[in-house]
Amino acid sequence: MTDIKSFTRGEMEEYLVSLGEPKFREKQVFKWVQSGITSFDSMSNVPAALRSRLKDEATLKTAEIAVKQVSAIDGTVKYLFRLEDGEHIESVFMRYKHGNTICISTQVGCRMGCSFCASTLNGLKRSLEPSEMLEQIMRAEADLGEKVSNIVLMGIGEPLDNYENVLKFLSLVNDPDGLNIGHRHISLSTCGLVDKIRLLAKERLQITLSVSLHAPNDALRKRIMPVAHRFSVAELLDACKDYEKQTGRRISFEYALIDGVTDTVELADELGRKLRGTLCHVNLIPVNQIKERDYKGSNRARIDAFVACLENYGITATVRRKLGSDISASCGQLRAESKA
Repeated sequence: MTDIKSFTRGEMEEYLVSLGEPKFREKQVFKWVQSGITSFDSMSNVPAALRSRLKDEATLKTAEIAVKQVSAIDGTVKYLFRLEDGEHIESVFMRYKHGNTICISTQVGCRMGCSFCASTLNGLKRSLEPSEMLEQIMRAEADLGEKVSNIVLMGIGEPLDNYENVLKFLSLVNDPDGLNIGHRHISLSTCGLVDKIRLLAKERLQITLSVSLHAPNDALRKRIMPVAHRFSVAELLDACKDYEKQTGRRISFEYALIDGVTDTVELADELGRKLRGTLCHVNLIPVNQIKERDYKGSNRARIDAFVACLENYGITATVRRKLGSDISASCGQLRAESKA
């Protein structure tokens, strides 16, 4: 069956023309598909004959809500979605003063192996199609009756390990006849695939690139992030500077504060020296405790000392607000529990 929800506008036109339809049908069908419909019968201005053929030959990939958890603390909503092949992914819907943000998955599982992340515990099953990324937004909006204004690609999976499908998703979600979410309202998080960062820079998209750095030197980064064996910190920072130059966009560096591992003042000083002069922001994340790992988040005193050190180098650093702490909101935890 043809996954038309993943079609770009050009692909949609080519497909419909191949069915003997006039070119103007593309706009009609595209708008319906990108509106989040779950049945071809909803296409009221499309001829019945074409709707019937689409039902026979195409599919509107959907995601079913398998588990929904709502935080009693802050109203954050955590979804475990069941895909059509029975696999599961997670999304988190968060409400802020500036609008609603959804954190979506880009893969089923992850092969990056970062030691502080629950998403990678069972390895990579497969990458998501653009339609399956869109579905996470569409199902959350339909379930809650609220619109999403910001997207974070920081759920399960490494977005740049699913490069082509993520690029198609970014094009589709930005389309005025689709969800129409501007690229400046989208953040993509990567563990640091240098070759793909350089490719992405050439696209000159206005998304925010969030780089999971988590250590200022190769020795420590190799202990907690296998990707560091492929790309050094120096190579990664050089690629980030190129991204900044090509796009004019500030880089956001994610840094997990793990008690006694990554949160010393000495490491903060080393990080400050290496980032000094870079157009960047450092997002400090007290790590969520994962029962399969022995890591725990830093205490307030260590966090404050780390922030103060970075600020001495003129680097803006903030501590991520912890949302959904009572609903397994750390990436991969709910999926892991469902497989137990």
